[in-house]
Amino acid sequence: MRITGLNKIVVSFGLLLLMLAPTHGLAASPDLQKAKQEAEAKGYIFFTTHDEIVAMAKKEGKLRVDNRLNSPNYKPLINGFKQKYAFVSDISVEELQGHEAFQRYLLEIKSGQAKGDVVLVSPSVGGEYMPYMMKYDILGMAKHGVLKIHPGMIHPVRRNVIGISSAITVVPYNRKLISEDKVPATWEDFLKPEFKGKKFIVNISPTDVVPLVPAWGLEKTVDFAGKIAAQQPAWGSGGTRTTSAILAGEHPLLFGSAYNTVKRLMMRDPTGNFSYKIVEPVPTLIVDDATGVLHTADHPHVALLWLEFLASPEAQEIIDKHEPFIASVFTPGSAIAHEIRGKKLSAVDWNHVDKFIGYREKIFAAYGFPKADKKK
Repeated sequence: MRITGLNKIVVSFGLLLLMLAPTHGLAASPDLQKAKQEAEAKGYIFFTTHDEIVAMAKKEGKLRVDNRLNSPNYKPLINGFKQKYAFVSDISVEELQGHEAFQRYLLEIKSGQAKGDVVLVSPSVGGEYMPYMMKYDILGMAKHGVLKIHPGMIHPVRRNVIGISSAITVVPYNRKLISEDKVPATWEDFLKPEFKGKKFIVNISPTDVVPLVPAWGLEKTVDFAGKIAAQQPAWGSGGTRTTSAILAGEHPLLFGSAYNTVKRLMMRDPTGNFSYKIVEPVPTLIVDDATGVLHTADHPHVALLWLEFLASPEAQEIIDKHEPFIASVFTPGSAIAHEIRGKKLSAVDWNHVDKFIGYREKIFAAYGFPKADKKK
């Protein structure tokens, strides 16, 4: 058959399209096949192409998410996900807030009554959730480019949960009651004589002390907690409540508070007196929450795409705006990544997250609160 000049162009163009076509139907590379075999040998589910996940997700078309992100995130996140995957017709989101809500949901999971696909859990109870997560090898698929998720967001051992948010501890103060140069420049400065006797607030729950363990070690941190208690501070309860007391001018200084809580309150401060200082090593929760797909999920493939979406720059920007200020340290341009750049950190990574409860109990004991007598 004679091929004309026009036909040559058509044939060449067709070959180019074939080269650029998705590789969904093509054999995976040897490295990818090896990764799949190794994952499956350990009981994990491993997809070799993103198209395969999407194809399975199209058969499901729905998603139910249980999380603790605040409600302003829901609409923009859902809209962004639907723009990417228009075949997902129905997404429902249920907000879980507080330790009791997570414990109640855990009981539903253990009894087989939980109906969600995706759950976002707190480090305080996260370890108990892990056996009930779908065994997707998210880490392996991310490392081979099947899923677009920064590997640092994924648990390096369990491999099937991701951290979509981060947190740092800062020191809030009220300029009207204490000048910036008097605010402690180091954590040990809180032990100076001038800060003894209700000169600053400490949260009864040592959530803001625990993140010092990675930098200092548990023994030094527990000893430090005892010395903080010996300073006879004003004790408070609840991060937002104690931070609001600084904003209201009830106290000049708070030992530590979550960065996002402080930033939210600063936006409500018409006086400009409420501020914060970053003290090194900066207590940094690399993973503030862990997110995974439940092993009983009705829509597991849509759920896997949702996890990938939450880790995307688009969703991280939404979370930083509407939560706000909690996007992952692994997201370039996030508020926290900007704040900690070039600073010494005390980084609570996945390894420390698993030990968080134990750390907290020992540090709380160091505060020396009297225990209630048990009735015989």
